[in-house]
Amino acid sequence: MTMVHPGSIKPRIFGLENEYGLIFSPNGRIYLPMEKVLGYIFEGLIPNSWPSNAFLVNGARFYQDTGCHPEYSTPECDNILDLVIHDKAGERLLEACLPAAEERLREEGLSGEIYIFKNNTDSLGNTYGCHENFLMRRDVDFWKVTEQLIPFFVTRQVFSGAGKVLKVSGKPQYFISQRAQHIHEKTSSSTTSSRSIINTRDEPHADAERYRRLHIIVGDSNMSEFATYLKVGTAALVLSMIEEGYAVHAMELEDPVKAIREIARDYTLKKKVKLDDGRQMTAIEIQRVYLERAREYLDQHAHDPTLDDVYVKWQQVLDQLEDDPMQLVHQVDWVTKKHLIQSYVDRKSCGWDDPRVLLLDLQYHDVKRTRGLYYLMESRGLIERVVEEESVQRAMSTPPQTTRAKVRGDFIRFARAKNRSYTVDWTYLKLNGYWEETILCMDPFSPVNRRVEELLSQMSGGRFYR
Repeated sequence: MTMVHPGSIKPRIFGLENEYGLIFSPNGRIYLPMEKVLGYIFEGLIPNSWPSNAFLVNGARFYQDTGCHPEYSTPECDNILDLVIHDKAGERLLEACLPAAEERLREEGLSGEIYIFKNNTDSLGNTYGCHENFLMRRDVDFWKVTEQLIPFFVTRQVFSGAGKVLKVSGKPQYFISQRAQHIHEKTSSSTTSSRSIINTRDEPHADAERYRRLHIIVGDSNMSEFATYLKVGTAALVLSMIEEGYAVHAMELEDPVKAIREIARDYTLKKKVKLDDGRQMTAIEIQRVYLERAREYLDQHAHDPTLDDVYVKWQQVLDQLEDDPMQLVHQVDWVTKKHLIQSYVDRKSCGWDDPRVLLLDLQYHDVKRTRGLYYLMESRGLIERVVEEESVQRAMSTPPQTTRAKVRGDFIRFARAKNRSYTVDWTYLKLNGYWEETILCMDPFSPVNRRVEELLSQMSGGRFYR
C-alpha cells in the first residue's frame, strides 16, 4: 500500500566537491614539486593567501586536498541546474588560472605546460574523488535510508560513469566507472583508507538538530553536463522519496562492493548481480525499480518541474542503455569516451593496448577547452549541453542567489573591495579587527542575513548594501 503524503516535495541543499588531477610537463629536464605548481594556480584565484583554504566571491571553496590535488567545492545550491552551472564554473576558474601560472613558471626559468584533469585516477593507480553532498532530515533513520540507497548508487554508474581503460592480467579492459574499483566498503567514516559507497561523516553545516549530511563518495567526476544533471537529479529524487516513506523493499545486494566492481567491468550492461534474497538482476533492472517507485512518489506530490525532466531523462536513458548504449554518445561520459577510443583504434588500426589509447583516456578530461578531447567534441556540436555558457561564466564570480552562498559571496566581494582582512567558513563570517563578533549563518536556505547587512551598511558609510 502506497503512503500518501499531502503537500509538496521540499527543496534541498546540495553541492559537489571535485578533486582535480595535476601534471606539469616541462620543456627540458626540470624537476618541480607539484606544490609549487599548485601555488601558482592558487595565486590566480586567491591573491596573497597561499597556503590557502579559501572561499571565493561566488561562494565556492577552493583548497589543496591530500596528494596535492586542487579541490573545488561548489557553493550551496537548491536546484539541480544551478549545481551543474557551478560545477562547470569550477572547471572554468581552474582553466583561467593556467596562462598566468605558466607565465610565473617561465619567469623562474621553468618553462612548460600545466595540465588539469577532471578525472578520478592517475597512472600510478591512485584515486581522487567527486563527492556529492545532500542535506537530509535528521528525524529519519539514517541507516534505514542508506540501506535503501546503496543498490541505487551501486547501479547508477550505468549513466554516471566516466569510463576508464585499465589493464587486467596484462590486457586492456574498458570499465564504465573510474571509482568503482577503489570502493572497499558499504559505509565508513573514512574517505581514503577504506573508501565506501556512503561516507558517514556528519557535517551538515546547518542546524544539526534538524539536518544531517548525506555524503556520497562513490561517483565519478563528470565532464558531461547531462551526466552531472542526471547523477545528482536522480539521487536527490530517490532520497526525497525514501525520506517521505516511499520505501524500496527487498533490493539489498548480497555483496554491494563486489556488485559495484562487476557492473563496472561489463560495458554490455548484461551482468546480473546477486541480491540478498537470491534473485539476480542487472544494473538497469535495479534502476527501473527505483524509477517506478519515483513515478508513484511524483504522482502524489506537488513538485518542481525539474524533477519531471529528471524522471523523463532517467527513463529515456535506461531505455537507450538497454537497447544500445552507443545511442548515448553525446550525453554519457563512459559511452562518449568508448566511442572516441574505438574510432581512433579503428582509424589507426592499432589495439587497445597502444600507449596512445591511455593518452586519449586522460586527454578526454583536460579542462583546457582548446586541448581537452571532451571540449573539442563539444566545439564541433557533438556534445549535448544542459546549461548556457553565459550562465557558467557568470557563476565564476556570482553566487547562487537563493541560498546562503549569496550572503557569503557578497560579504567576500565587499571585504576585498574595502581591502579588509576577513575569516569565512560555511557557517560563519567575520571581518578581522572590526566588529569582533563572529556572524553565524546557520540557515543554508537563506540568501539574506540581517547581521551581515548591518555590518556592510555601517562599512559603506551608512548606505544600505545589497
